[in-house]
Amino acid sequence: MSNQLQVIHRNLESLLDSKREAMPTNFNKTRFLQNCMTVLQDTNGIEKCDADSVARTMLKGAFLGLDFFNKECYAITYGGTVQFQTDYKGEKKLAKKYSVRPVRDIYAKLVREGDEFTDEIKDGQPTVQFKPQPFNDGEIKGAFAVALFEDGGMVYEVMSTAEIEATRKNYSKQANGQAWTKSKGEMYKKTVLRRLCKNIELDFDTIEQAQAFEDASDFDMNKVAPPVQNSPLNVVEGEFEVITDEAKQE
Repeated sequence: MSNQLQVIHRNLESLLDSKREAMPTNFNKTRFLQNCMTVLQDTNGIEKCDADSVARTMLKGAFLGLDFFNKECYAITYGGTVQFQTDYKGEKKLAKKYSVRPVRDIYAKLVREGDEFTDEIKDGQPTVQFKPQPFNDGEIKGAFAVALFEDGGMVYEVMSTAEIEATRKNYSKQANGQAWTKSKGEMYKKTVLRRLCKNIELDFDTIEQAQAFEDASDFDMNKVAPPVQNSPLNVVEGEFEVITDEAKQE
C-alpha cells in the first residue's frame, strides 16, 4: 500500500470511530475499510488528492451504508479533487430502505429506439406499458422510473433524452465527468430516479445520512425547475396498473 493510501486508511479509520453513532445498524467497519482501500488502489488520480478529503468522501458512503466495492457509490477524482456520488443501484437501495411509505419495488428503465412505450389514461386509470426489444442497443429515447408501494399504490416519472441532456448541461456538477462519459445509461436512469425520489418522502436516521444523500446527487437539485404543467414528464400517482415485459431488468 502506498504512503498516500496508508494516510487515507488512518484518516478514514479515525473518522469512522469518531462518527460511530451516525453509522447504520449492522455497519461492518473492517469490511468497509478493506473495500475502500481495494477500490482506491485502482482509482486514477487519487495520489494527487488531499488524503483527508478522500477519507471524508469515503465516510459519506459509510453514513449511507453503501459499498464502494459493489459499485453502489463512487469516489470520483477530478482535477485533484474527489467527489462522492451514488450509483443507480445505491439510489434504489436507499429509496427502499428509507421511504416513509414502504416500497415494494423501485426501478428505472431506458427506452430505446424500437421499444414500445406508452403513458396513457386507460379506464380512468393512468397506465404505463413498456415492451422492450430483446438485446436492444438502439438510440436511447428517454427513461422512466417507477416506485411500487406495499399498499398497492405507485408513482412514476418519465423524462425524454432531450430533457435529461438539458438537465445535465444546465445543472450537473460535472457534465463531462467520468460518470456521464463512461456510464451514460446508468446516469440517465439515476437522473429520472432522483427526480422520482423528490416525490417520495425519505426519512433518514441521522443528519449525516441526509446530508450525504444530498451531496451524492450529480445535480444542484435546488436550482432544477419543476416539470412544466400538463407535460408527460410530470409525476403521476394513484392506484395503477403497470405493464412491463421485463419489470425486473436493470
